[in-house]
Amino acid sequence: MRILGVLVAVGLLAVACGRQAPAAHPPEHSPAAAGIRLAGGGTLVAAAPKASAIVYDTALAPAGASVEVTAESGAVLATSTVAVERLLPNRTYGVHLHMNPCGLTPEDAGPHYQHAHTHASADNEVWLDFTTDGSGAATATATQDWAFVAGRLPRSLVIHAEKTRTAGAEAGTAGARIACVTLTER
Repeated sequence: MRILGVLVAVGLLAVACGRQAPAAHPPEHSPAAAGIRLAGGGTLVAAAPKASAIVYDTALAPAGASVEVTAESGAVLATSTVAVERLLPNRTYGVHLHMNPCGLTPEDAGPHYQHAHTHASADNEVWLDFTTDGSGAATATATQDWAFVAGRLPRSLVIHAEKTRTAGAEAGTAGARIACVTLTER
């Protein structure tokens, strides 16, 4: 009887020691699993099929200009960054995320990406306006207190000819679309 009790105790101890502690966060809820990362960029080229960094107006985005974009989202925040080189020096550009990939025409990028509403504002859209330095370089970052929605992601970043208007009936407008970068999931 004593041997049976010892064997049962050893068996229970082996089972208890072999169990793994539950994970602090199930994998489906971890930031890495829930995260969305979009990126795109390169030297701007003339609009062509399958081009991912396009210039529509070479007077405002000269030959050799380049753009790099990242847009990342976790469960509750979205952070987008654009870095440019060799645009016109000391000039302000309006910059927004758009719904569709870049195409042969500037309008192919579609409307601005909007989080939840149908109005243009820096709280509902991603605005990354910047002013270039003396060499035509700039970086801008925007952080939203909302996350991108899987299945309804921004697909491009458009650089506009003018600074984004922030009030009134023209809020969200920024002039002609001069360049576009298609974003892909990474």
